[in-house]
Amino acid sequence: MSEESSRLQETFVRLCEIRSPTGEEREVAATIAAELGALGLEVVEDDAAEAADAGAGNLLARLPGRSEEWVMFCAHVDTVPHEGRIEVVREDGVFRSRGETILGADNKAAVAVFMELVARHADQPPPVGIELLLTVAEEQGLRGARAFDVGALRSGCGFVVDHASPIGEVIVTSPTQQQVVADFAGVEAHAGIRPEDGNNAIAAAAAAISRMELGRLDEETTANVGVIAGGTSSNVVPGHCRVTAEARSLDAERTAEVAGALTEACAWGATEHGCDVDVRVEELFRGYEVPPSSPSLALAEAGLRRAGFEPERAATGGGSDANALIAAGFDCVLLANGTEANHTPDENVSAGSLDAMLEICEGIVAEAAEAAAGTD
Repeated sequence: MSEESSRLQETFVRLCEIRSPTGEEREVAATIAAELGALGLEVVEDDAAEAADAGAGNLLARLPGRSEEWVMFCAHVDTVPHEGRIEVVREDGVFRSRGETILGADNKAAVAVFMELVARHADQPPPVGIELLLTVAEEQGLRGARAFDVGALRSGCGFVVDHASPIGEVIVTSPTQQQVVADFAGVEAHAGIRPEDGNNAIAAAAAAISRMELGRLDEETTANVGVIAGGTSSNVVPGHCRVTAEARSLDAERTAEVAGALTEACAWGATEHGCDVDVRVEELFRGYEVPPSSPSLALAEAGLRRAGFEPERAATGGGSDANALIAAGFDCVLLANGTEANHTPDENVSAGSLDAMLEICEGIVAEAAEAAAGTD
């Protein structure tokens, strides 16, 4: 194992073992900022913490290159919620969590790769400048990236390395997601003495859910109820229940149509059980289709080929910081990072995937330099 590969793996393990669920990013952000600063990078934390309801702001780090051109690499530092401490183990070249918790490779695998990328060039400037955008609160509606000012970037294009699929995939299509939150208001009563005086908010919510079409609705569209919570005690007719659902589709109009159907089901369930319901619909991220003329797409595919991978254009049913950045007018593309089973105790990533991600980033930097030289 090379010194660089060993250092990359050590960084990855260290970052994964720092707790950082959304809202608790301060420690990992401070650690990353200090280590990048020690390498000589300019590191700035923006003021997105409050707007994103995060434990820290987004980090923007810069390493100047030998030319005036810049490229940007993006990853997020937060994880999904988890119980207990993460302890990383390596078995047969694959990193996993020792316990029953997540690993955190989503997205600390990419963060570690970026840190090694700039460490390689700390003593000898890269051929083009490298910007690292490390966001917060990605796992909860891309809130960090949505609060980031893309006008602060010097790069003309960027690369979000945050898709849990085999390395080589280039995500060119992503859905629009709308969240539906319904608060059912009934009337509380003693469940054993005067149940007829109550109106059951949980029953209203259940009726609404029974009316919803959920799961995969067509090749481009899904709907889901993810949270239902309400009531105070088994002997009280519940006066409140909240249902959180979502609709996603590669067709934004279809997303709105499905969210509307979820809303209508909530209204029907409330009426059936004599309850009121307040429904709020929020677009968490807007879908996109990367145009064939995108400079980031061209550089990504050239960088993959340079690293020995044949690019494969693909669509995803998930969202990433690329959704927020593209919506803000910034040209970027989402790349696979070779992680598997994200958000579960089976989450894992191989040492080979970490090395491959690093070589792909190096390939993108080299291709960007050649493209810049060709335009001089």
